[in-house]
This record gives sequence, structure tokens and C-alpha cells, in this order.
Amino acid sequence: MNDCIFIHVDQDDVQMSNASWELYCLEHGTQPDGKMPTDMMDLPDAIKVHRLLNASSPEIKVKPALFLGAICHQYFTAVLPPGIDQPLKVRFYHTFFMAIVALGIVLDYLGLNNIVGLLRLATKGLPAWWDSALLIQNQEFDGVRVRVYQPKKPAAQKRKGLLYFHGGAGTYGCIHSYERVLRHFAKETDSVVVAVGYNLGPENPYPNQYTECLKATVHFMKNPESFGVDQNRIIISGDSCGANFAARICQLLADRTDLPKVHAQLLIYPALQGVDFYLPSYQQNRRVPIMWREFVPYFACLYLRKDVSLRADILESRHVPEDLKRKYSKWVSADLIPEEFKTRGYKPQDPALYRFKPQVYEQIKEVLDVTFSPLLVEDAVIRKLPQAYILICEFDVVRDDGLLYKKRLEDNGIPVTLCHIKGGIHGVLSLFGYGIFSFPSAELIGKDITKFIQSL
Repeated sequence: MNDCIFIHVDQDDVQMSNASWELYCLEHGTQPDGKMPTDMMDLPDAIKVHRLLNASSPEIKVKPALFLGAICHQYFTAVLPPGIDQPLKVRFYHTFFMAIVALGIVLDYLGLNNIVGLLRLATKGLPAWWDSALLIQNQEFDGVRVRVYQPKKPAAQKRKGLLYFHGGAGTYGCIHSYERVLRHFAKETDSVVVAVGYNLGPENPYPNQYTECLKATVHFMKNPESFGVDQNRIIISGDSCGANFAARICQLLADRTDLPKVHAQLLIYPALQGVDFYLPSYQQNRRVPIMWREFVPYFACLYLRKDVSLRADILESRHVPEDLKRKYSKWVSADLIPEEFKTRGYKPQDPALYRFKPQVYEQIKEVLDVTFSPLLVEDAVIRKLPQAYILICEFDVVRDDGLLYKKRLEDNGIPVTLCHIKGGIHGVLSLFGYGIFSFPSAELIGKDITKFIQSL
């Protein structure tokens, strides 16, 4: 059995829980239609988590040894592409992530916790030591929680200001996760860094995250003198979904005459569109830890408070009407990706797999809105945007989103600095500064971003 995680229970007729069937379908990118199979042992490549409790079988006993054995199986059987940064460490984090997924399903079934709750616990990060070089304060900007990092040493001139929106699919992650890298940026670039602690979904409904990030940004841009910041050198940044927020905030501010112009947008492995999941990076890195192809629509559905069973149709673009599919193809297409990024293979989507489903579109049409997919904004907005720094990682499913946005910006006369991290994976920056638990690619990302900020 490949990619198998299961929990054994002492009962003659083992049945799957609804959550188990959901995860199996997530693994295979299929709809959870029809009756759940009662025996998963014959299904290849499945993630199997069997029912822990059964009303008719009170004697059920969980065998954690088998669960741990299955988790170890994940470590030794994960397939990693050649050239990935520190493969043994990637295996460890992949195994840890899949253990969270499996345990989250079990706890969700028991009504004790869920996948998102466990991810929030796991990504809080370890407390950092007190830093005598920085003044670090928790504040509120127009009702939004922020953490401000200010260098203590006197400045010869007003400093740059860096707003940062953290990643985590809009459902997990926090400022603590990025404490070390944010301190690094503040000290090494002599900038005032403002990390925005927006409230997470799905409890805080979409698009409140954008609203909160915008409110914090506007407050900071209206009051730069309070922090000794040059209003003409304010940078808006983020990673993953936080880079999505940053891109959209820059678009929303493009026509604001009551605020100074944003000096630069800094987008770290941004996820920018919900139209096409057959781009080369989605195919090449579909099973590269930790962000599998199937997880992208899964977490998008959680974030948007939609039924996660929609993910299979989303992966096949069945939520995109034919007229919009044609319109977006001029901006979102594998034909626009440089050939050098197709060398690991690319196969266009089989036309037979695309069957527009109006009911799916009605349920998930938010992913086609420019708020969720800033890559789809019109050229009239794009040409007003500030210069950009876009960082992509070689083994990342959303790599091509960054490449497509780079092309859109450059086609409209916007200067772009591209950083391609060979061997890198999605989300690695949050491990910056963790010593042996970090990756060389994380340190390289931190170094290159620092160099770019210093150049502004």
C-alpha cells in the first residue's frame, strides 16, 4: 500500500467514517459520490483512517502502534524529486504534516478538534529570545492586531516601512510563525516592519481577511511619521495567501489619492488564481511535500466555507464557464510559461475532462473574483501598480502563478525582480532562523529579500 495512513480497530466489520472517505477522495481528486467502500485495503495510494467509535461496538480499542507504523511508512515511501533541498528533512516535515491530517480527521470525528485546529497549534512556532536591537510592540491599527518591529538605533533618515501578511491558506498561521524572519528584515534592512495579525477563516468569513489587511495598511500609510517612516518608501509584502493579500491590496490602493503611493510589492511564492490547476507546476509538483495539488482547492473550500467535495470539480476547471475560460486564457495558460519551466514534463488537460457545471460555478464562483484571484484583474489596474519582487520555488505547485503575474506586470510596463529558488518548496520561509530545523533555501530566501529591500 502506498501513501497509507490508517488506524486499526478491533471489530470484525470495519467501516470508514465520512471524514475517511472525504480524505480518500482528496487524495485521488474525485468526488465523494456513492456509497463509501467498507474495505479500503484494495484501494491504491489511499490515505485510510478507519472509524474509531461505533455505537454497536463499544469494545473498540485503538491500536496506536499501527497508527505510528503507518506514519513511519509515510516517511520511507514519500517520493521526492531529484534536486529538492534536504530531502530527509522534507520527509520529516511531510510525515509530520500527514500525521496532523490523520489525527485531525480522528479528532474531528470525535468532536474534539480538526485539521485546521491542529495546524494552528503546529505553526505557532517557538518563542524567540528577547532582542535588544529592536523595539517590538503589539498594537492595533484601526481595530486590527499588528506587531511592530522598530530598530532602536538612531536613523540618519526616515526608514523604509514593510507591511507583512503571513501565509497559511487564510485558515492557519500567525505572526509568531514568522517572528525570526520579521526580526531579521527589521534589523538587516533598517526598516520598520508591521506584521498584520488578521483573523483567520473559516470562523472569520471571507473576504474579511482582505478587509483587515487593507485597514491596517491604510492606517500605517496615513501615519508613517508616528514610526519614523518615509511615506514614499512603504513596501507591501506577504507569502503564499499573504502574497495574494498583498497583491490585491496594491491593486485596491492603485487609485487612492488620499494616500502615498506604494513603493513596491514583495510577493513570496504567491497563490494568485483559482482558474487553472493543470499548469506545469501543478502537474510537476502534484505530490511534492508539503503542498500537494489536491490540498490547494481543499483549503480554498475550507477558507471560503464551501463544501470540500467541490475540490474535484475545481481541479478539472468545471467551475469555470466556457466564456470566462476563453477570456482568462490570455492571462492564465501554460503557453505563457517559459519553456525552461516545462522541462520536467507537462501534459495539457484532456478536453474530455472539462465539463462546465453551472451548479458548481454558483457554489464556488468566488474563486474567479479578482479579490480571490488578483491575477485576473484588468490591465487598466495592472499598469498602475508599483514595482514588484516575486519569489518562486522550483518544487511548488503555485510556482507558475508567480510566473504568470510577472508576465502580466512586465507586459504592462511594471518592473519586476524575479527570484527562483532551485530546490525550494512551498512555505519554507516560516522555518527561517530555526537552525538545524531550517533549510538552506529558507536562508537563501531571507538573504535575497533582504538584498532587495536594501536596494529600495
